[in-house]
Amino acid sequence: VQLQASGGGLVQAGASLRLSCVASGRTSSRSVMGWFRQAPGKEREFVAAIRWTDGSLNYADSVKGRFTMSRDNAKRTVFLQMNSLKPEDTAVYYCAANFGDVIRATAGYDYWGQGTLVTVSS
Repeated sequence: VQLQASGGGLVQAGASLRLSCVASGRTSSRSVMGWFRQAPGKEREFVAAIRWTDGSLNYADSVKGRFTMSRDNAKRTVFLQMNSLKPEDTAVYYCAANFGDVIRATAGYDYWGQGTLVTVSS
């Protein structure tokens, strides 16, 4: 599986950005695609995930109500709409995939994209 993320950039606090991640290669009925982020000096953390079978969504508490994950089945693409961005959202954002129905555990994801940098200025 290859994952290609895009859409990062530099924005001011309160602004919005939409990240995209295109998947190619192997598929599975147990696929989960997720977004993670890693800020400088911090561990990579879960942001959001979607089960491909039923579209069910999970979010980290820190982004609930501000971020929305969605998908385009035909294009095998997932999106992360990020609204009301805060300086603490600054990080490299990664999309990831697994075929084991893992939702939040970083170690459970087998495939990772290259990351896209989101910088939110105050």
